[in-house]
Amino acid sequence: MLWYHYIACFFAGVFLTNAIPHFVHGVSGDKFPTPFANPPGKGLSSPRINVLWALFNIAIGSLLVWAGKISTIHSLGFLIFFAGIAVMSFRLSFALAGKAKDKESPVKKK
Repeated sequence: MLWYHYIACFFAGVFLTNAIPHFVHGVSGDKFPTPFANPPGKGLSSPRINVLWALFNIAIGSLLVWAGKISTIHSLGFLIFFAGIAVMSFRLSFALAGKAKDKESPVKKK
């Protein structure tokens, strides 16, 4: 494999991982931050925008899987793909950690 295949492997993991929260929130009918919100990445976008953003991420991620020639035959490429998944997973976990606090239950405590 050439060096740019490894870059494609990494970013395939990043894009496919980023698609997950947008897709889940979108198909659940929940608003969720996207780059198109106001302010970008912090404001909430509609469920439809989230589904579209998820589908875009899936399309780009799929193209990068193909470009990176990801398979279990090329162990290093597969490990770099997994590294992209891990990096994006932790980035999202830190970035979205405060979102659960923002959605506190409207039920008042007695």
